[in-house]
Amino acid sequence: MENIIKSKRTQLKLSQEDLAKKCNVSRQTINAIENNKYDPTLSLAFSLAKELAVTVDELFNHGD
Repeated sequence: MENIIKSKRTQLKLSQEDLAKKCNVSRQTINAIENNKYDPTLSLAFSLAKELAVTVDELFNHGD
């Protein structure tokens, strides 16, 4: 599942560490999600969307 987390994060001038702290996960988790190596839980997806000021649908492209 592709996502726009990295572009939204850099647009908001947040580091992976900053976003990780806001979402209560490790920096490695953010890195893995950005690189499409890990699909976040639904609750983490909502957290990421909230912190990046977008909807979950906008954040993740399901290839539809």
